[in-house]
Amino acid sequence: MVLLANREFSKEFVFRTSRSSGPGGQHVNKVNTKVELRFSVTNSNLLSEKEKQILIEKMNTKLTAEGELIIVSQEDRSQIANKQNCIDKFYTILTKALTPAKKRVASQPTLASRKRRLEGKKLQSKKKDLRKPPQD
Repeated sequence: MVLLANREFSKEFVFRTSRSSGPGGQHVNKVNTKVELRFSVTNSNLLSEKEKQILIEKMNTKLTAEGELIIVSQEDRSQIANKQNCIDKFYTILTKALTPAKKRVASQPTLASRKRRLEGKKLQSKKKDLRKPPQD
């Protein structure tokens, strides 16, 4: 995977602002602090075709029908902070999606873990034996 920090994705960001919901009194009703970042995965010039395909496969539930990734932030009372929040979320999502998953290496149970398992089975068996009525 090529490092994402080297690329200037901000050229392809489209920001929209609107009034934020939730607590905040009259301030919320007057100021457009909610920020929505839109990034078109399918029309991006900075992503290779392979990267686009990976993103479309891994994030198909987060993309719109047009292939746009939409990230929304309304945690802060300032538009600038919410905008930075969206950008941070974008890079986190992109890095996570483009990082290949590590292959799991199957391992054998250790001798100690096998002994613990057998000891647990013996205790369980003994407990159930004690529940049985005595044999005459």
